[in-house]
Order: sequence, then C-alpha cells, then structure tokens
Amino acid sequence: MQFTKAFEQAACIIILLATQESGEPLSTDEISRRLEVSPSYLKKITRKLVVKQIITSVSGNKGGISLARKTEDISVLDIIEAVDGPISIYPDTGLINLVFKGGKYVDKGSDIIRNVFRNADELLNQYFSNINVSDLLEEGFGNSEIPTLDWNRTSLTEFLQQDRGEQE
Repeated sequence: MQFTKAFEQAACIIILLATQESGEPLSTDEISRRLEVSPSYLKKITRKLVVKQIITSVSGNKGGISLARKTEDISVLDIIEAVDGPISIYPDTGLINLVFKGGKYVDKGSDIIRNVFRNADELLNQYFSNINVSDLLEEGFGNSEIPTLDWNRTSLTEFLQQDRGEQE
C-alpha cells in the first residue's frame, strides 16, 4: 500500500497552515510556490480538504486558505481520506474466483482473504485516527509551543535567523 503524492502535499499544506499566524489566510499561490506544484494541481488538493472541512477557503485580494479546525481535531486519517479516499489495501479484483472457478472452497477462500485485509484496513484506520496534527507538530518542535509566522511574507530561513537573533 502506498499513498499518493497528494497525501504528502496535503500534509505539508496542513503544517503550513498550522504554523501560519492566526487570522491571516495563506495564499494558495504562495503554497504552490513553496511546494513547487502547479496552482491548478494545488487547487485540486485544497478543494478536497475544503470538502472534508479540514480547511476553509476565502476568495479575494486578502484571501487564501486557513485551517477549519484545531490541529488537535485533525487526524492523519482525516487527511488520508480527504485526498486518497478510504483506506483499502486489497483491491479484490475477483481473480481468486477466476483461478479456482467452480471449486468447492472458492467462496470461503475469497471471504477469508477479504476478511484478513478488512481487518488490516481497520487497524490502519484506528492507528491513523489516533495521531493528530498537533501531536506531530509537538514532536517535531520538541514542545507544545508551536512557532507561527506569516508564510505569505517570511521564509522559514528568515524566521529562524530572527529567532536566533532574539535568543542571543
């Protein structure tokens, strides 16, 4: 099982929004530039996140996107399902039925395989639903104080240089 690139990009969008100064929507053009993806492709990803009510979109000159929920209320599973759909690691094309066509145990064997992977899907769902964006940010920054900046105007390098200058 492998998630699409859209999941990684959606996760990066969420991280950018989670560290964006509150009250300031983040420009999709700025996100597109930072992630090096086309604006039209980025809009497809952000649309999926808007539909699942993970982010909100505001149009206009001062528009952009913002988180629709607190980071504690956005699980990794929410992001996965928004961009890649429900987790389903077994495609079940019916090939087993073709191979053992007419065999005595075809239906039972197919059910056994489906149940094994359905259980695996449930375990993955449970695992990813128990990890939220806040947990990841706290682990990444080493504390619950998540730094914020205006990604529309400041680069991370500039922010870190300012932060180091204040600490000296």
